[in-house]
Amino acid sequence: MKKTILFIIGILLINSSFAQNTFKKITVEDIYKNYTFYPKSVYGLNSMNDGIHYSTIDRKSNSILKFDYKTGNFVDTILKISNLNLDDYPDYSFNHNETKIILETNIEEIYRHSYTAKYFIWDINQKKLYPVSDKNKQQLVSLSPKDFQAAFVFENNIYIKDFSTNKEIAITKDGEKNKIRNGAPDWVYEEEFGFNQAFYWSPDGNKIAYIKFDESQVKTFDMTVFAGQSPKLENNILYPENRQWKYPKAGEDNSIVSVFIYYVNTQKTIKVDIGTETDIYIPRIRWTKNSNELAVFRLNRLQNKFEILLANAESGNTKTIYTDENKYYIGDETYDDIKFLDDGKQFVTTSERDGYRHIYLYTMDGKLVNQITKGNWDVISFYGYDKEKKIFYYSSAEESPLLNTIYSIDIKGKNKKKISPKHGNNNAVFSTNYKYFINYFSNINQPNYVSLNDYNGKEIRILEDNKTLSEKVKEYGGINKSFFKFKTSENIELNGYMIVPPDFDTLKKYPVLMYQYSGPNSQSVENRWSFGWHELLAQKGYIVACVDGRGTGARGEEFRKMTYLQLGKYETIDQIEAAKYLGSLNYIDASRIGIWGWSYGGFETLLALTKGADYFKAGIAVAPVTNWRYYDNIYTERFMRKPQDNASGYDDNSPINHVEKLKAKLLLVHGTADDNVHVQNSMELTEALVQANKQFKMHYYTNRNHGIYGGNTRVHLYNMMTDFILENL
Repeated sequence: MKKTILFIIGILLINSSFAQNTFKKITVEDIYKNYTFYPKSVYGLNSMNDGIHYSTIDRKSNSILKFDYKTGNFVDTILKISNLNLDDYPDYSFNHNETKIILETNIEEIYRHSYTAKYFIWDINQKKLYPVSDKNKQQLVSLSPKDFQAAFVFENNIYIKDFSTNKEIAITKDGEKNKIRNGAPDWVYEEEFGFNQAFYWSPDGNKIAYIKFDESQVKTFDMTVFAGQSPKLENNILYPENRQWKYPKAGEDNSIVSVFIYYVNTQKTIKVDIGTETDIYIPRIRWTKNSNELAVFRLNRLQNKFEILLANAESGNTKTIYTDENKYYIGDETYDDIKFLDDGKQFVTTSERDGYRHIYLYTMDGKLVNQITKGNWDVISFYGYDKEKKIFYYSSAEESPLLNTIYSIDIKGKNKKKISPKHGNNNAVFSTNYKYFINYFSNINQPNYVSLNDYNGKEIRILEDNKTLSEKVKEYGGINKSFFKFKTSENIELNGYMIVPPDFDTLKKYPVLMYQYSGPNSQSVENRWSFGWHELLAQKGYIVACVDGRGTGARGEEFRKMTYLQLGKYETIDQIEAAKYLGSLNYIDASRIGIWGWSYGGFETLLALTKGADYFKAGIAVAPVTNWRYYDNIYTERFMRKPQDNASGYDDNSPINHVEKLKAKLLLVHGTADDNVHVQNSMELTEALVQANKQFKMHYYTNRNHGIYGGNTRVHLYNMMTDFILENL
């Protein structure tokens, strides 16, 4: 431990170059109102089919423009949107052959991924604009790869619009709010399986496959929405609105799902055989390269058995071509990794079957061809496959859990090449033909550095380097962040970072605020850029520290899934161990250690303040889960199974059941319109605190969701949190 401490002190002394205290003061308004430290980036570049050009919207001229990847030179104006007299600035996407543009205007959010909009189609060749429907706002407009037809969802039914005849037909008619949803997932599927579209055209354009969600048996959650101020809901001034939606909590009924294939020409519908068990999930459906074969992804309720069913589009009969079973659970990142190769004979997926997340290649009849990546490290992102060069692209934590590095590897699992030379956090967006990729890079000293690279990693040109921001933060004390490691009493090595005051002095004693998230497969300790509220606190004389405990990502399955069936138990042990370690350092005041977190981090904060009451003086829990019985079943049961089968796992680690141990000063914060972690969590916790005669501070934000933002909300929140830390730590 002594060597580790000396190493940290050395790094901190190097970074501490502002002993004269001449730097500018950071304010909450700088961070959350003026966005003084928000790095610039490059957004909205969409690779075109040829892979050598990209399109983007220029908001000044309100036009869709075409550029050359290699040179960055302007090539052509694809569409001057300002000439169309639309009543909003639209988003856009192309159809499969880039002959038509889908324009989305007047977007209105539903949940995290879903929204409604007014849709229009611009025919590039005819130079004509078509409204998709006379109906009110639609969802998920998708153009056929064959004829000039569009499919979309409206009020829980799927429609097809034929622009050649101007006719519109409903291919489902049983859709009804809070009962039957066709072609768009329910709340919990959207939130926890991360998608919002559940219908797809076949490659030949003759069929549409879709999922039907029967949520009639799912219990309804009610939420009161007040008038508020920003925005002000005039209709709710005297009588607040009661919003209802189907939300299946842990152990409760889910939607019953079924899969269908609709034939466009004959209007015939085929039901796909997904088995007799109804208590399952269908997290995705995907057409293969064969228009007569639909892949159905089937997952059991415990989420530890995943299968790919191959359905015959004519009969609806299925056969299982792939099965992955896990003694813990199968992560939701798997589903979008599955790609059917253009040869129609193989598919690729990721799996943790050897203890680490790796890429595997299979034949369409389910035979393993090759494990593409191997080693005691995790693949973080699978980017895709270049069919011409027969090369896979991915990023991994091979060098360190703190780093995200991009690699290429051939179809035989050989000739691996590192193609992101910069040391830190790299994320790639590849062009259609994998000739180029845009690399989004940062590390603790470098804000977003965006570059265009060729497939070998050679940097062709810099798109954004944030030099101005790099210089600006020096005026505010600069970067005073470093990484450390320590071993717990169980001999487990954990990674952490530390932010010290700009005028840091090893001979002084400093209070510490620990930050963490701690959720399954998350990472907070990474070599990437951040500069904001924690630096503000450091200016005010605090050290901010963060440790990724067991359950976090990029360190293999056993480390990541250590918390299975016991969410909160081992994470709390590790945060207490971190507090003990920090308190042992000669420049830290062990009597003034605090902790804070948001969402899962709020849950973990509450457990640390109660189970570890002797080690923490103050804490802030924002939008916390307080008992996993209150949270949705897909997320919760993935890690905990049902409460009926694991009652002690739920209750032994519920902060509500440990309130009598609280000694620290507590600030509890929640948005009243949080559709994700319901305000119920904080309501039940506060009642337990009151009955245990424990004093605390509580603040509710009217009509704010899980993100707690809008108007002046973030500024108010962080000013309040700052004051709480200054007064209580």
